[in-house]
Amino acid sequence: MADIVNLRQFRKQKARGDREALAEQNRALHGRTKAEKARERLTAERDDKFIDGHRLERDPETSGQ
Repeated sequence: MADIVNLRQFRKQKARGDREALAEQNRALHGRTKAEKARERLTAERDDKFIDGHRLERDPETSGQ
């Protein structure tokens, strides 16, 4: 004899599993730790300062005049 299955509960369980699988994929693709974000931000700031320090001409707007 076969087990009786509630189709509504089965659909909900399948939907939860699908959402969890999608969330796992998104975490793998887009997830970064707080330390990784901070390191990237510091690197970008350091690069900007380096480039600004080596400019031959300054922008009149940023020189304060």
